[in-house]
Amino acid sequence: MAVNLIVPEVGESITEVEIGEWVKKEGDRVNQDDILVMIETDKVTVELPSPVSGQITKIIKAQGDTASVGDIIGEMEEGEGPAAEAPAASAAQPAVTDSGAGEQRVMPAAQRAAAQAGVDVSTLEGSGPGGRVLKEDVTSAKAKSASPDRSTKAPAPMGDRSEEIVPMTPLRRKVAERLVQAQQSAALLTTFNEVDMSAVMDLRAEHKDNFIKKYDIKLGFMSFFIKAVVDGLKLIPQINAEIRGTDIVYRNYYDIGVAVGGGRGLVVPIIRNAESLSFSEIEQTITDFGQRAKANKIKLEELQGGTFTISNGGVYGSLLSTPIINPPQSGILGLHGIKKRPVAINGNVEVRPMMYLALTYDHRIVDGREAVTFVNRVKDCIENPARMLVEI
Repeated sequence: MAVNLIVPEVGESITEVEIGEWVKKEGDRVNQDDILVMIETDKVTVELPSPVSGQITKIIKAQGDTASVGDIIGEMEEGEGPAAEAPAASAAQPAVTDSGAGEQRVMPAAQRAAAQAGVDVSTLEGSGPGGRVLKEDVTSAKAKSASPDRSTKAPAPMGDRSEEIVPMTPLRRKVAERLVQAQQSAALLTTFNEVDMSAVMDLRAEHKDNFIKKYDIKLGFMSFFIKAVVDGLKLIPQINAEIRGTDIVYRNYYDIGVAVGGGRGLVVPIIRNAESLSFSEIEQTITDFGQRAKANKIKLEELQGGTFTISNGGVYGSLLSTPIINPPQSGILGLHGIKKRPVAINGNVEVRPMMYLALTYDHRIVDGREAVTFVNRVKDCIENPARMLVEI
């Protein structure tokens, strides 16, 4: 019996999607619930499982095509059926090669880059979803293998000057749209401060072994900053509020978005009711988000909402930046790399581990005084973490 493969509902208000990688191809036999194709939205990637056991007979929408919810993107025949010879991978299908570790999936852009660079893709470890080899993996391998000869002054030969046009993913398009929207619709201003990380680092060093033993997870910096941010938002509620029309909506709950790097780029899952969570619960939530973001397993509802955001550019080596708020939120706190610098302590110069803080806020609802007060409160909580425990 013929069965249609249909784009499912993937979230409230989402009507159009982009077809991602077809994990299976025409002629493949599959079992019920096997993953057939990746459906990409502007927020997450959704896996489309096989509704029945059978054989894929036709792929209607190829990778990169757009489709609407309810559209038929492929057909399959239920039951065992005769085996069909699978066609060769087309430009819209990712190439598949064999390696010593089993089946290896190589994305088309990576295949082309490898051919141009003379890189053997079977030697690469893919960083994409499911271990898929991406173009970035090829570029990284080529850079590592390069050993320029500095003994000659001859000019370097011209390299490959070809261009490749690749459509923006729905996620990248949405990110671009929201960043422009934030710049155009809000009066953004950024204020800076620096924080001495000595107290938190000493506290972590003292209790890290017992913390791991009890909770089976490391005690990181982010839980301290989330606690400090909640403390600051309680003091300055405007930063936790939003403008809605001609009204200001104050929230008495604290849903903190934490920017994490994923397989498809930066995503910002939300830690709901952060004010009610312990340090261990926050760390466990962040770790879970990070693991699932890399595997593109973050759920759509986990990215929606949020009253404030924390972005940690320090994990990528950033020393200072001006983050952009995520509308309709009114503030975002940027964390940066920890660097040892000489600072004045009680009239003496000491070398301390310092971090720059950057708060970008919507000046329509938050005044400069409130913004500076908020950053100072976060600074005080981090430099004196005990005050968060006794709530002073």
